[in-house]
Amino acid sequence: MDNRILKEESFGIQRKMVAAMTKESWETTPHVTFIYEPDVSRFFDEYKKINFGRSKDEKITFNTLMLKAITEGIKAAPIMNSHIDYNPSLVRGKVKTFENINISMATILPSGEMMTVNCRDFDKKDLDEMTTYIKDIRKRAEQSDLNQTLYTTSFNRTVNTIKEGKIIEAALRIIGAKTGKSRIKTLKGKAKRAYNAIPETERLGNKDIEQGTITVSNIGSLDINQRGTVALLEIIPPQVCAIAIGAVQKRPVVETSKQGKDIIKVGKILPICIAFDHRALDFGDIVPFTKKLDEIFNNPEIIHEWTKRETFHLETIKHPTNFSA
Repeated sequence: MDNRILKEESFGIQRKMVAAMTKESWETTPHVTFIYEPDVSRFFDEYKKINFGRSKDEKITFNTLMLKAITEGIKAAPIMNSHIDYNPSLVRGKVKTFENINISMATILPSGEMMTVNCRDFDKKDLDEMTTYIKDIRKRAEQSDLNQTLYTTSFNRTVNTIKEGKIIEAALRIIGAKTGKSRIKTLKGKAKRAYNAIPETERLGNKDIEQGTITVSNIGSLDINQRGTVALLEIIPPQVCAIAIGAVQKRPVVETSKQGKDIIKVGKILPICIAFDHRALDFGDIVPFTKKLDEIFNNPEIIHEWTKRETFHLETIKHPTNFSA
């Protein structure tokens, strides 16, 4: 059988890093996943109101709103915001739970390539501060060379591997990076000096792409009309949890009327996949997280308290004709 090759492309540094991290994830981490499917109909309607009167540059995206909701959920279940240190030979382990919530978030660069950025201290930020933070990262990404930035991070990881005594593993990484068709091409000479001359406040650096305390991926943003559900995703060690947000979908839901009768109506369902490391967490550790999100989705007016700016939700309730989605 003649199988014609349409295209052959060697791994670049971004794909190398994804391959290495996901391989380690599936080889070392016992995954458990739970698909949480809340009805976000009222939450989504309230979200539309929060952008009333805002300019295009001031608008809060649904992605940012969900990051805030998830952050509030993590505060209720802090063990999800942890790293694990486990020795399989001695069956010894410990879990370090962090106070700061640093979210590793996948983002699309202007080049079309994907990079995971570290959104730091989201536990201390309101919606407007989150919006500013994410805009700043994307602005700096436009002046960043992906290969150069990832190479620096990869180099630092290799140094840490050597410090851990894994000499052979580090040597193989260096060989893989510097030889063959998959060798990493970085800036040199004048181009490198020009790039390094860009202030670190205007381009992405190590702190922006080093690993956070938990990973959140908005799969729904890639195709808002998708009808699927993420059922499994990798946890990046030493993190113990990863979350994937799907796209809002119209589905039939059962609601109990004031008369106590069950009725079927069209609702907006948001599939969320929660994956956790079973060495560190049990399902009971996830329950406070989903309960907190239930509370938020059932009482969506809370989102107006997540911004410093005065919103129009009270006015639109009094004069609904003044509001247009």
